[in-house]
Amino acid sequence: MIDIKAKKHDRFTVEFKLGYNINQNIVQSDFIVNTWIFVPHSLDVNPSTYSKERFYRDILSHIRLITPIFLLNEIVEGDAVPLAYLENSFKKMVAEPNRHNSWEYEYHIKMFASIFKSSLRNQIYYIVKPLVEEERNHLVKKIILDVKLILERYRNLTKILNVPTVTNELFSYYQFGDEFMSNIMQRQLFRLLNTLRDMFPELYNIYKHEIVSLLDNEIIYRKSKGYPVVDKESTNKNRNLIFRAGALKKYIESELFLNANKKRDGVLIEQIYFSLAAGVSMVFATAIAFSFQREYGNFTIPLFVALVVSYMLKDRIKDLLRYYYAHKRKNKYFDNKTIIGINEKVIGMSREGFDFINESNVPKEVITLRDRTTLLEAENRNSEEKIILFRKNVQISRDELNANSEYPVSGVNDILRFNLSSFLHKMDDPTTPLYVTSDNGEDYEEIQGIKIYYLNFLMQLKSSDSEEFKRYRIVFNRSGIKEIEELK
Repeated sequence: MIDIKAKKHDRFTVEFKLGYNINQNIVQSDFIVNTWIFVPHSLDVNPSTYSKERFYRDILSHIRLITPIFLLNEIVEGDAVPLAYLENSFKKMVAEPNRHNSWEYEYHIKMFASIFKSSLRNQIYYIVKPLVEEERNHLVKKIILDVKLILERYRNLTKILNVPTVTNELFSYYQFGDEFMSNIMQRQLFRLLNTLRDMFPELYNIYKHEIVSLLDNEIIYRKSKGYPVVDKESTNKNRNLIFRAGALKKYIESELFLNANKKRDGVLIEQIYFSLAAGVSMVFATAIAFSFQREYGNFTIPLFVALVVSYMLKDRIKDLLRYYYAHKRKNKYFDNKTIIGINEKVIGMSREGFDFINESNVPKEVITLRDRTTLLEAENRNSEEKIILFRKNVQISRDELNANSEYPVSGVNDILRFNLSSFLHKMDDPTTPLYVTSDNGEDYEEIQGIKIYYLNFLMQLKSSDSEEFKRYRIVFNRSGIKEIEELK
């Protein structure tokens, strides 16, 4: 099964988060993601203006493990697997601070902080779902209590570390986890406040003071530890705090990111095809030369002309066959192959391919889902949309994944970011003047309208046990992305 979420990453970048959920009962899981991008003719995006190399510059893929799933209260209560792993790694490292124990200590700090981030985010998302009011009230109250308890239990572990065998470097890893979780706690609780204020004002009035008090106490704690805090009077717009928060995020979540060694795919078969093209053209040229030599003899004008013509045609035949083979192989082979691994262990492979294709090669169900309006169909007869096909094939070994992860991992996330800057060059200005008459009908005035373009993404998500199609429409102009719509 493949989960997908689409969002605006920044002004010009759309992000698709693909979750490959790997079946426990299948040795190797295969996932296919085909994406058809329908580009308006007016943007002048075609094979001559938008090359394969440029497309791969515009697209960025991060492959990482799906964060192990725990409810907030499961992090430190009950069996408390994350806390138990963490505390055990602290004790082992203190008792014997060798390389392996130090690595495990750092690894479990990162995993504990990552699980906290994911669990808190998911719990806050969940309170928005249609629950009865008493359940929502209980959930908000429980989030506050759980956050307090998790931070308290983590911070109590400093008692284990207050021994001479723990170096400043090792202790700093613990502080990085503490500061990261503090950042997450502040950001998510402010998001919780915004959600309650906008959607559930009664709950907002009940819990506002308690949440704000918790946030104020956290600021006091941060100052006592020397962690940076938001300064309303900052002359540099808190840029150092934002930079540090970004660096901490990369550090903590680095344990979830997988090694990805990318290289070109199908190089050998490509060279074989091109060698065949050269061979066929050489056979043609040699046959012409032998025929004329036999007919007219050596050192004759007809033979000389035949050799020149055959040489000219030989190069054309070779180029035509190279073009034919290059286009024939594109549906069977891919542009790039990425070996996916955890540390030095290979757990799978990802392949990707990019091509412009004709509408006649697009599956009928995709064209149906594209659902062009009558006006657009009429326009398409004269200036048809260009269609980009981006193919992705991912294979993950469940056995290798289980063998190289201490936590239960449900699968892999592929975070795909597509920058649209290359599509802006031929756009009109983002605003256009419009005119309306005044209310009294005696005058008129000018107002500004917004010029927009639509980019349609049709995605086929296919795994061994499911297949579905998704359609997203990106509303954007030269100023950036305005909206991402999921259409049924």
